[in-house]
Amino acid sequence: MKILRPGIVATALAIVVAVFLMMPLLAVVPVSFTPKRFLSIPTDEWSLRHYWALIENPAWINGIWLSVRIGLISAVLATSMGLFFSLGIWMLRPRFAGLWMSIALLPMVAPPVVSALALYFFLISLSQFNDLVAYDTLAGVALTHAVMIAPFAVVLIAVSLAQVDRRIDLAARSMGAGLTTRIFRVILPNIRFGLITSFFLTFVLSWEEIAVTIFITSVDAVTLPRLMWMGLRDNIDPAIAAISVILIVIVAITAVAKSAFSALASRREGKSGLL
Repeated sequence: MKILRPGIVATALAIVVAVFLMMPLLAVVPVSFTPKRFLSIPTDEWSLRHYWALIENPAWINGIWLSVRIGLISAVLATSMGLFFSLGIWMLRPRFAGLWMSIALLPMVAPPVVSALALYFFLISLSQFNDLVAYDTLAGVALTHAVMIAPFAVVLIAVSLAQVDRRIDLAARSMGAGLTTRIFRVILPNIRFGLITSFFLTFVLSWEEIAVTIFITSVDAVTLPRLMWMGLRDNIDPAIAAISVILIVIVAITAVAKSAFSALASRREGKSGLL
């Protein structure tokens, strides 16, 4: 099989485009080392004061910890809802499957402001009956995030299920396997990578969610994106640049690790094929 490789011009253009897209991210790095109290490029002196501020200021630590908890809860809820819905569509094959799928994907295509207002009034109405799942609470924010990111889980899991051969489910059914056995022993092992991808994607989407969070939080449930938005809106704190650099480094390390893992897995599969 002939492998097509990009030419010199295509490679050069790709590098130029990549550098152009990364320039705004790279510009944040020197700003995070400014010794001043406002956003500026350091000239003579470089300082770590804003990185220390992230550790010494409990608001940043609390915001990060709250975002992690909300992200985990939202990812579990969204992945579970996406799995239940997609699995039901795949197994039952209802007559109006396309219509049900369109309804499930509505939060993805609806304007964020419209969704935020609807979820705001929903949580306000819940606040009249309980204090747990309500406005400006951890559970309330996690629930609304799950509603917003569930369509992405539906898409990923539905694509994974579409690649599963139905004959293995029919074979298990013909041999007397019950519904629970078919789901947990036959179907789920074949879509495990789709489930893992769905969980991580929904976690990231919940982690960076800000449009809806602004409407449904006030002073108690202050997530990291909302804290950064407040800093940019009120006093443009350079600590925002510091936390941005940390997030960029984490994403870069994760991407490199994923690429290395994929390359290692492909190499092992190639060796197995040769054997």
